[in-house]
Amino acid sequence: MKNTILTLALLPVLSGLTAIAQPPQAVPPGRGGRGSQPPVEIDKTPPVEDFKPSELNAVVNGQIRQYPEVNSQRRVRTTFRAPNAQSVAIDISAVQYPMTKDANGLWTGVTNAQDEGFHYYQLRVDGVPVPDPGALMFYGASRWGSGIEVPAHDADFYVMKNVPHGQLREVHFFSKIASATLQCYVYTPPNYEKGSKRYPVLYLQHGAGEDEHGWGEQGHAGLIMDNLIAEGKAKPFIIVIGNSYIPGTGGPGGRGAGPAGPGGRGAAPAGQPAAAPPAGQPGAPAAPGRGGPGRGFTMTNTPFEHVLIEEMIPFIDANFRTLADQPHRAMAGLSMGGAYTHGITLAHLDKFSHIGMFSGGSIAVSEIKDMADFKKKVKLVFASSGSRENGAASKTNAEDLNKAGIKAVYYESPLTAHEWLSWRRSLHEFAPLLFQK
Repeated sequence: MKNTILTLALLPVLSGLTAIAQPPQAVPPGRGGRGSQPPVEIDKTPPVEDFKPSELNAVVNGQIRQYPEVNSQRRVRTTFRAPNAQSVAIDISAVQYPMTKDANGLWTGVTNAQDEGFHYYQLRVDGVPVPDPGALMFYGASRWGSGIEVPAHDADFYVMKNVPHGQLREVHFFSKIASATLQCYVYTPPNYEKGSKRYPVLYLQHGAGEDEHGWGEQGHAGLIMDNLIAEGKAKPFIIVIGNSYIPGTGGPGGRGAGPAGPGGRGAAPAGQPAAAPPAGQPGAPAAPGRGGPGRGFTMTNTPFEHVLIEEMIPFIDANFRTLADQPHRAMAGLSMGGAYTHGITLAHLDKFSHIGMFSGGSIAVSEIKDMADFKKKVKLVFASSGSRENGAASKTNAEDLNKAGIKAVYYESPLTAHEWLSWRRSLHEFAPLLFQK
């Protein structure tokens, strides 16, 4: 997949999260209501020595950095040179793994087995969180930090292949609501530039503490679509990935508490949810309960809703070859993005015909005010969760919607929690269902 006009400034913002004592201690209950977690027993057995560099390692002068690396047991190993440090640990999935120092001041550490897929992580040097210099940087958990990919057994659907590729481009538009130039990413399918064909559009949103970079980088949305289109499993369509945090509207959260700046990098709007803990960690939002999103999410009449409906959609329709009508427009999102999808689509059934919520709630029959109108306008309601999340309510809601004559699908990602592999799989299941008629 080609990336054009990519002008990102990766700022290594250090997290302000409290350090966890070593060995790992119980984590306080978080917004997901999961309660305290018992201490994790660190695996001290020697790892299998078949480690390979992570595919997300930094490339310097054409050479990929050796560390961090992952072995066949899904254990992660990395090194860090800090001769004067008193303690260094690998902080991943809400667990800190102590590292040991050799005579030359090089610290080395190995983690327990990790879930397959993408993970945010960082190092803690004398209690201070710092990025791993061997890894690329990603925005998540409300900070720029390190990322690592643990190879998944089913990764074939999101890997780079020798197939026609679309483009994922950075796009800017001025928002009167924010009084700022905002940024979004737009995926156009293969051969978009060569013809005059018009395409349906999916508006796809990130989760709390993340931003518009997430779906293209951590989520591999473009590669997922390229492969599905090449296999004839999905119809080509445009994807628009915006930032739910709108600058200049006040309130904590977003990408830090500083003044609002260009590109949507200011504070979160008043009434918007604060950033969640990193995906897959204790305290991350559990799958919301019956009848919609979880506690703490603001659903309707948010600054993002106004930007989306009043500015972003008109801008996309004016500047890209879209099929600019309700039957050819969908909205989906993960976690907080699913919560926004829930509220925005129910409030604007005249705008969206396909609805997707990934680890972000579901729609209950009781929420539908006009059943006849809903059946006429909505072609699909899709909800998903990881098998380690509480997806029972979403599954029940899908069953109830189908009984009421509304096409609804519930998908459960096997052996995953509130994490990117759940959401990659969810998009892979959702996309082939879109715009079939």
